[in-house]
Amino acid sequence: MLRIRSGRPGDAHAVAALVRRVTRRWIVPDQPHEAGRALLARQGTAAQRLRMQEGHRFQLAWYGATLVGVATLRDDSHLTQLFVGTRYQGRGIARQLWQRTMADAVRRAGTRRFTLNASRCAVPAYLRLGFVATGPERLSPNGVLTTPMALERVPVRGKRA
Repeated sequence: MLRIRSGRPGDAHAVAALVRRVTRRWIVPDQPHEAGRALLARQGTAAQRLRMQEGHRFQLAWYGATLVGVATLRDDSHLTQLFVGTRYQGRGIARQLWQRTMADAVRRAGTRRFTLNASRCAVPAYLRLGFVATGPERLSPNGVLTTPMALERVPVRGKRA
């Protein structure tokens, strides 16, 4: 059974291993060589732990003792990581992680607009989650090709957002 919980500093190694594995498989092939290497370097255990210490919110999906997915939100509004292990993709895990992450930000900060910078292979998944591109694919300052995207939360009539 899938279990989702908040990330803790002790999870940093497992998070880094999953994120780097998925990045190598799906993101690095579409990036300039140096950008791919730099991206992987920014995803190690120390970097993940530092994000947690800096207040990034991590939601982790587990099957038993196996970490299968991670979502990370900065400033309660910018999605910086949404990764699901390759063998677990297509099971709705990313959607569940995103819904938990979004609900937490809405509850904590009343967030109404979420942003992210999507790798080429991730754009279709983010479109299915309700995000829209807010600009063309571009080379970010750190040399990674991404598409800026956003999701505006529209409150349900009669309910607080």
